[in-house]
Amino acid sequence: MELNLWSWNVNGLRAVLNKDFIATVQREKPDWLGLQEIKLQGHQVPPELDDLADYSFYWSHAERKGYSGTAVLTRIEPQEVGCGFGNPEFDSEGRIVRCEYPGLIIYNIYFPNGQMNDERLDYKLRFYDRCLEVMQQERRSGKMVLVTGDYNTAHKEIDLARPKENEKTSGFLPIERAWLDKIVSLGWVDTFRRFHPEPQRYSWWSYRAMARPKNIGWRIDYFFVDSEHQNQVLDADIRDDIMGSDHCPVTLKVSLP
Repeated sequence: MELNLWSWNVNGLRAVLNKDFIATVQREKPDWLGLQEIKLQGHQVPPELDDLADYSFYWSHAERKGYSGTAVLTRIEPQEVGCGFGNPEFDSEGRIVRCEYPGLIIYNIYFPNGQMNDERLDYKLRFYDRCLEVMQQERRSGKMVLVTGDYNTAHKEIDLARPKENEKTSGFLPIERAWLDKIVSLGWVDTFRRFHPEPQRYSWWSYRAMARPKNIGWRIDYFFVDSEHQNQVLDADIRDDIMGSDHCPVTLKVSLP
């Protein structure tokens, strides 16, 4: 069985609904779609989503209104769905939805942004460390494990348009990039780079200074897979042709027995 998986930071679900979101999902028909930064509470789920009758929806809302939040739309019913890492300080912001299927575990995660201050950078780094613990635990299941979402860090210089100008900017700090080095060293595979070594492929652009038309962007949205199952990954891509947010979707095709 082949599955078409998507991840997309929509920067406000209600906002992206006004920008052809429903039509895009109906046209592209991903089997599984992880959304980040939905920015709504449970009572604010838009009725327009009823038009996506083929999908089941799973939500993780932040306690703080209008902030963070994640969701999963899936056409294949999971065996189990959960939210969070089991740590209140990380789970209160609605950043994690976990879906388990036969042979597959997928984490949809909106990783913290560290730009606000040193305290938030520390929070981001502790979130990263807890995430890695969870990734390694899930790996012991023997199932394919995918960890997708907005990681809020560009890994290598190739992953952003202006690396030298951003060496001291959160999202490209050595300490943030070192965590991505660490997960790679432990056998987690950046699926996009497995298929696409070329530069100038980004998934996020600032709304300022015409960054997207000029392709002055960052690649901060990923699908990572455990190396034991990397051969079941058939393709990975960035759908920079799809508008509606300051991020665009990243996609993955996998084969399951």
